[in-house]
Amino acid sequence: MNEFSGSQVDQFRIRPADDSDVKLILQFITELGVYEKLMHEVVATEEKLRDSLFNRRMAEVIIAEYNGKPIGFALFFHNYSTFLGQAGIYLEDLYIKPEMRRRGFGKTMLSYLAKLCIERGCGRFEWACLDWNESFIRFYKALGATSLDDWPVYRLPGDKLKQLADNQ
Repeated sequence: MNEFSGSQVDQFRIRPADDSDVKLILQFITELGVYEKLMHEVVATEEKLRDSLFNRRMAEVIIAEYNGKPIGFALFFHNYSTFLGQAGIYLEDLYIKPEMRRRGFGKTMLSYLAKLCIERGCGRFEWACLDWNESFIRFYKALGATSLDDWPVYRLPGDKLKQLADNQ
């Protein structure tokens, strides 16, 4: 899948990001950090993104454009289900600029990623949503997504990760 046009009479398109988009990707990550009230956790740099996204290819990014201007992005990667015996796609971030929301662009990006899942033989498509974000929770449920409340996420950040790694 190289490009996808949808909604709003082909004025909207989705394209894979490339190395020249690193500054834009960081800008979108920063805007998302502000929106989610988590800017204090944003420590990504252009160098880190270039290395992990385009040198080591640990994740993929798609860019949404409207009238030739970038309006959002999605960052995703493959995960794996031992129960299904197949990979899935995990959506880490989906962001559309506030002034471009409620036009169907987010839904079109999710549709693009769902098609990518199917094309790649993936068994599921997953993401997380902050519990206070009621409008997005309603949006995801309207798509048919279900919350996995019985599967809480656990995290080992920086120092705790190093502490466990050093524990051997």
